[in-house]
Amino acid sequence: MFALLRKPPKNHFHFFCIYRDLSPLTTTSPAPLPPAAADPAALASLILTSTDPRTLTQTLHCPSLHWTPQLVDQIIKRLWNHALKALHFFNILSYHPTYAHSRSSFDHAIDLAARLRDYRTVWILVHRMKSLRLGPTQKTFAIIAERYVSAGKADRAVKIFLSMHEHGCRQSLNSFNTILDLLCKEKKVEKAYNLFKVFRGKFKADVISYNVIANGWCLVKRTNKALEVLKEMVDRGLNPNLTTYNIVLKGYFRAGQIEEAWRFFLEMKKRKCEIDVVTYTTIVHGFGIVGEIKRARNVFDGMVNGGVLPSVATYNAMIQVLCKKDSVENAILVFEEMVRKGYMPNSTTYNVVIRGLCHAGEMERALEFVGRMKDDECEPNVQTYNILIRYFCDAGEIERGLELFEKMGSGVCLPNLDTYNILISSMFVRKKSDDLLVAGKLLIEMVDRGFMPRKFTFNRVLNGLLLIGNQGLAKEILRLQSRCGRLPRQFKL
Repeated sequence: MFALLRKPPKNHFHFFCIYRDLSPLTTTSPAPLPPAAADPAALASLILTSTDPRTLTQTLHCPSLHWTPQLVDQIIKRLWNHALKALHFFNILSYHPTYAHSRSSFDHAIDLAARLRDYRTVWILVHRMKSLRLGPTQKTFAIIAERYVSAGKADRAVKIFLSMHEHGCRQSLNSFNTILDLLCKEKKVEKAYNLFKVFRGKFKADVISYNVIANGWCLVKRTNKALEVLKEMVDRGLNPNLTTYNIVLKGYFRAGQIEEAWRFFLEMKKRKCEIDVVTYTTIVHGFGIVGEIKRARNVFDGMVNGGVLPSVATYNAMIQVLCKKDSVENAILVFEEMVRKGYMPNSTTYNVVIRGLCHAGEMERALEFVGRMKDDECEPNVQTYNILIRYFCDAGEIERGLELFEKMGSGVCLPNLDTYNILISSMFVRKKSDDLLVAGKLLIEMVDRGFMPRKFTFNRVLNGLLLIGNQGLAKEILRLQSRCGRLPRQFKL
């Protein structure tokens, strides 16, 4: 069942220390290239399935392979959910005799290493960029700061912003707005606002700066603070734009202030503010999410009279609220109406309908929509597969969920962290010995592919393996847990 399972490397941290010995290789005959060697999909598959680092290096260094930055970036993106493999590939090409990495490839590698929380490798790459005069750029620092914030290290992210100039990259209004946005999206609004107050004069804060802070307050449902920001903005001689008003409108809905949102919208119309499709989509979604389906439909139908055509995003919002608060059958009627009017459904549209059908217990119809999705040349993505796997597992059809997972592992659509968590949790529903064994193997593969399981996941799997008396696999996972810095004191084997 799990042909892809392999023993993980001894330590996936400090990546460039692990693979440093791959540059000087003995001169043996290179492995044969796969068909269509310049095809990103074929090369990504080769990298994924390779078990011999030296043979892979010889293959990728073959003179008949013409590497370009675009090709390298495409392969890294295909390997995005296999961070270790992607970084291994990047490192092999770092020693290529004729090819040199581009700035974008370095940024991708830094993003992957930061996602693994391998900060040593991150800064090795930053210094290597600097030595090659490729950066680091404002985008590089935005990537690093985002990963630090998402890892709960907001203070470190702020320090990185403040020290950019030490790496030869000066802060700008754009980088200032970026760090504010990162902090706000992670709901560190107080920290963002304090930074904003200190530096707004130095960087000459603009409408975007104020919009970011207003949106931050709305994200934590403090609409009154967002309105204060709006007032301060006007007092400083800056004119709020449509984005500003849409942020506040969405903030009202997010805070459950439905009537205040509607009055704000009517005030926008009264003041002859330009109303766009984002405004209407916000209202449709806002009314729908609280079950005001009739009001949502009235706004949706009245858009055209207001001189604004709905977008795919508007249809998606309407379909989503119907699935959640009304019925999937009515959602499908809107879906068919959308298609008749010449709109092309995107992956979000299909995923919303597929989720609605799954929730209604109509798994076979959901699979029919997956087929229709492919016919429309809209390939199912990781969210599509995760929805299907989750609902199959919830329905007790774990084998069908595993079949979809196997299909993903074959390269059709690579699994992500959620995929593994869904499956591992499902293995504990039936508590069969085979299921708990599968959970252990999934956990090993999860780490092998560069994902960081939570301590709870490690402990749960270990308990399961000890329950069925599988000491060997439990010891292997305990060693892996120790290397990942998730060692529990209570386990002694």
